[in-house]
Amino acid sequence: MLGESKLSALLKNLMPVKRPGDYVFVCVAPDILSVDVMSQALATFKEKEGVTLILEVEVAKTHGFTFEGTFSCITCEVHSSLDAVGMTAAMTTALTDKGISANVVAGFYHDHIFVPCQRADEAVMVLSSLSH
Repeated sequence: MLGESKLSALLKNLMPVKRPGDYVFVCVAPDILSVDVMSQALATFKEKEGVTLILEVEVAKTHGFTFEGTFSCITCEVHSSLDAVGMTAAMTTALTDKGISANVVAGFYHDHIFVPCQRADEAVMVLSSLSH
């Protein structure tokens, strides 16, 4: 099934949903990663400085990782194409206009936006307004 690439259709069908849980971003050296930690990560990304993990707060605390800020994950339920143009820009611009920071992660089927926990409900409303 191909993802949607037409911007107007993407925004109309965005359907942002706040995922349960609070998340943090941590960076660890590759040599200290365990299968246990990796299996609990929502997402990972290898950078030259280390491996970034997106973890639930309690998982990070259990493993003694330090972090700054906690985030909510908002999943846009529309199946977006990896070739789609403008969706990320439209979402981040709308959030920027309200002073809400956004960290976007694209999965194969959906885009996920991490926003500060205290602004998550507001961010869902802002993103939902893009479908009008």
